[in-house]
Amino acid sequence: MVELSADKKDKTFHEVDSALERLKSEKRLKGVEDRRVASEVFDKRTLEVLYKLSNTGYLAILDGVISTGKEANVFKGLDDNDNFVAVKIYRIATSDFRKMQYYIQGDPRFKVKMSNKRQIVHTWVNKEFRNLKRAYENGVRVPKPFVSRENILIMEFIGDIEGNPAPTLREAPPLYPEEMFNKIIYYMRLLYREARLVHGDLSAFNILNFDEEPVIIDISQAVVVDHPIAGELLERDIRNISRDFKRFGVSSTPQEIREKIID
Repeated sequence: MVELSADKKDKTFHEVDSALERLKSEKRLKGVEDRRVASEVFDKRTLEVLYKLSNTGYLAILDGVISTGKEANVFKGLDDNDNFVAVKIYRIATSDFRKMQYYIQGDPRFKVKMSNKRQIVHTWVNKEFRNLKRAYENGVRVPKPFVSRENILIMEFIGDIEGNPAPTLREAPPLYPEEMFNKIIYYMRLLYREARLVHGDLSAFNILNFDEEPVIIDISQAVVVDHPIAGELLERDIRNISRDFKRFGVSSTPQEIREKIID
């Protein structure tokens, strides 16, 4: 690990601060007041990529945080046509590289040097983009992906016309649990049989309740069905959905769910 000198650290923070101020002065960045969080998320390279994306029409303004995680923050943004978009930015410094390697290795779609951390994150973002595209094109209700560049993914914003993001099922349990359950099983079946993917981390935390319609999110770890760990991940998804919907009053065994997805 290379330790930056105090002078170099000060210079790096100064460059990031200057770039942040430039974005704010151009009214491209709003609602990000915490300097520490901003410095963690918006490193110099990320800011450069944001500038490039702002010249493509996909992103005009970044406006406030939708969610924060250990590895990525999701921001609300506006494109050049004033449509809301979701902007997911992965932090190179805090990403779980071992976890990423676990899900990338064995996937024939990706070849990456596992010693290069930045390249691992870029591959991870590309993987999420391609998984979303594959799922979306096969009828699974996921956010429509628009573009990915390095550690940034821009996709469809799931929320109301005022810009309020949809809650997760964990935050807003369904009014009609049986109906919601059947829709989710249908999407799991489409994901498995048509998109040929297994989500791998599906639960009430990763499904949005958008006006009683389920929208599956956080699909970066999803693997192709012939991946060595696909069977193990499918069983985990099935157990999670069975458990979560039992809390909502819907009783269905993992075996019954498995038959609906695979049979």
